[in-house]
Amino acid sequence: MQDKVTFEYAIIRIVPKVEREEFFNVGVILFSKRKKFLGIKYKIDPIKLNAFTDELDIDDLNEHLKAWELICDGHPNGGAIGQFELSDRFRWLAAPKSTIMQCSKTHPGLCDDAQKALDTIFNNYVL
Repeated sequence: MQDKVTFEYAIIRIVPKVEREEFFNVGVILFSKRKKFLGIKYKIDPIKLNAFTDELDIDDLNEHLKAWELICDGHPNGGAIGQFELSDRFRWLAAPKSTIMQCSKTHPGLCDDAQKALDTIFNNYVL
């Protein structure tokens, strides 16, 4: 237990019709201060998307998630937000939004490998 560090994560959701408040999970964003880790993993299932709506373009949604990935990575194409500290980038991405792409509230956890924790949460809550 001594080697474990805290992390926070949020589930990324697609809310096709915000007024209906229906959603499905498409990804996870995970932050660990002690591991200096900020990662995102996502996959939009086109069958699920089409079950909710035929009005959204999966390519557009993937482009938005790719922008989130650039921000997580601190890539220059992540814009000004991509240059923030890791914790600030996580808080900005996980902040409540009333758009088609939203995050759950943040949840805490303990891990010794942040990437493995991200993969496990993704497999449990998205796939």
